Amino acid sequence: MVSQKVGGTRGGDTPGLYGGTRRATACDKERLVAFLRSNPDKAQAWAGVQGIPIEQIPAFVDRMTPVLLRTDTLVINHGYRNGEATTAPAVLEAGMGVMVDEYGTPTVKCNCGNPLTRAEKKISTKGAKYSGPKWPDFSKSKVTTVEPRDRSKGVITGFVLVDPGAKTGFNRPRSTEGEADGPMTTLRELNVEEVPSETPTPVDSGTPVDSGTPTEPPSEVPSEVPTDVPSEVPSVPTDIPTDVPTDTPTSAAPEQEPQPSEGMSTAAPPSSGPEEQPGPVSS
Repeated sequence: MVSQKVGGTRGGDTPGLYGGTRRATACDKERLVAFLRSNPDKAQAWAGVQGIPIEQIPAFVDRMTPVLLRTDTLVINHGYRNGEATTAPAVLEAGMGVMVDEYGTPTVKCNCGNPLTRAEKKISTKGAKYSGPKWPDFSKSKVTTVEPRDRSKGVITGFVLVDPGAKTGFNRPRSTEGEADGPMTTLRELNVEEVPSETPTPVDSGTPVDSGTPTEPPSEVPSEVPTDVPSEVPSVPTDIPTDVPTDTPTSAAPEQEPQPSEGMSTAAPPSSGPEEQPGPVSS
């Protein structure tokens, strides 16, 4: 068995960085857009995080590509509270569904619709201490950060995804949701660099709490860093490494900054707003 190289910084266009199930997806673009359209206050906050006008949300979401994380990944998760977007570092567990932009950066958390942005460079994944719920094989040495593709190379036209069994993969054209997936091919032919490992890779698009499709939009109740992302969000750093400012968690959602709760938080899909933000995106 082989597995994805983990830990450190990986380029968003790295073959095999993400996984997926051929002709299937854990994200629901239409549901997310519909939820935001019905909740203009949350839509305004969501669009603000992404740096776009609210009217561009449908086109922005349409450009995203649904994939599965193959490594525990550090991101900035944005929730919603008191009419404003909130911000907190968080680690998403391997196997979780996310949508990535044309440069390979995670931008939406599929089980709740929360907007995601790239983690700040000053946050050290290996120097941080984590607190909160942790999955059995969580290790800060395995936490990965994603670097967007160099813009001078243009946008990514297709993502090389590895299937749950980690033995084959396929190409998913950018912005598609599985209907245009290419044929299954060996990882060697896809130029996926793997390493021997005794640790099995995430089993499938639904692994962690994101696998199912939330029955209703994410809730508006804030969840604390770890609680809002049950088994998917690694513990939040309890303190910051000496080289990182004390007010900035070093790698997961900071223990000091609970995830936004009202409409965009990080965890399980609620009932009235993105998991604390946008509408659920898992399907």
